[in-house]
Amino acid sequence: MAENQFFIDSARLSEKALNKKHRLEQDPSSRTNHMEYMPGMEQISPEIRERVLAEMEAYDAAQYTDADVRRALQHETCSVEDFKALLSPAAAPYLEEMAVRAKEETGKHFGNTVYLFTPLYIANYCENYCIYCGFNCYNDIVRKKLSVEEIKKEMQVIADSGIEEILILTGESRGQSDVKYIGEACKLARDYFRNVGLEIYPVNTDEYRYLHECGADYVTVFQETYDADKYETLHLMGHKRVFPYRFEAQERAILGGMRGVGFSALLGLADFRKDALATALHVYYLQRKYPHAEYSLSCPRLRPIINNDKINPLDVHEKELCQVLCAYRIFLPYVGITVSSREQKHFRDGIVKIAATKVSAGVSTGIGDHESKYTGKEDEEAGDEQFEISDGRSFDQMYTDMTGEGLQPVLNDYVYV
Repeated sequence: MAENQFFIDSARLSEKALNKKHRLEQDPSSRTNHMEYMPGMEQISPEIRERVLAEMEAYDAAQYTDADVRRALQHETCSVEDFKALLSPAAAPYLEEMAVRAKEETGKHFGNTVYLFTPLYIANYCENYCIYCGFNCYNDIVRKKLSVEEIKKEMQVIADSGIEEILILTGESRGQSDVKYIGEACKLARDYFRNVGLEIYPVNTDEYRYLHECGADYVTVFQETYDADKYETLHLMGHKRVFPYRFEAQERAILGGMRGVGFSALLGLADFRKDALATALHVYYLQRKYPHAEYSLSCPRLRPIINNDKINPLDVHEKELCQVLCAYRIFLPYVGITVSSREQKHFRDGIVKIAATKVSAGVSTGIGDHESKYTGKEDEEAGDEQFEISDGRSFDQMYTDMTGEGLQPVLNDYVYV
């Protein structure tokens, strides 16, 4: 992949902003150190981060053989070494056997259930320059932040559709979407939904505790890539540039009282096998340190964005994605696995029968346009989307399709007492 493949045409930027953007892209010395914490960022023990990165860097997928894969599939419990074999190119011919094993593990621990939720983007302002993301601060898009009344309206539309779990998202801007604003959105969500998740910029432990007290149940953070060197070339400015602070977000969320935490790499940014390994090991080691928390994995691939439709996942096709998901399920049989609307209908319908346990429905990645998508009336005041989705099915259609596949859609499995 060319180093500048993701760079966005920003013709409308001011000359000063354009000069800064070009300097960040072309001159690494103009960027801050991505391994150094910024003022105000909480630091915790780096033990898990150091262990995961050491194992990832030492991983040589090409060294594994057919015999290693066969042995891994024969073992009742999948070890870390077995997992590495199942992620390797040598496992590709065994995808059918992996799918059978993954389906057995899923059925054993989750039955035939599939959880449904929908995301709600409440703001798309961002202070980071991440060159692959539609929300990045140098991309010329329509920006919007929902008011309290607009949030209520969106939540009412979503709740009326039948959804009981919502994932609240923002762009990564403390200036426009501070913790208090997000907390107020969580309080509102409690009036409409049984389960509330967050996908926001990483915050400190006390801030996660505050958001949990406001009603948030779980937090999902995309590390994007666990390759720290590649991470540096993709995140050129902003708080997201700080690699270790982002890595440790889930642990801080657990320390802040969050019931669950979600993990993901954005497959296609770097070596997807190493990123998949690091993502699963991140879960594996935190699970042993904090066994009381609930853990989940996502497996998104790159999608085209506004002002750049050339973005596509590097070497990660559906077959490779299926291999990663099956390997995840075999290695981490108790962990929830989410497959988003980034993937096409046929893939999602197939993978929920094998390894995935959660899918989104009635999805919009724009700001304030759920009503327009439900009614078919275009909203000219809506904010632009973060990326293009592939599966735009409504909640009703998704529920019907899942039932038709012999699955039991689940809207909520948690009761507050």
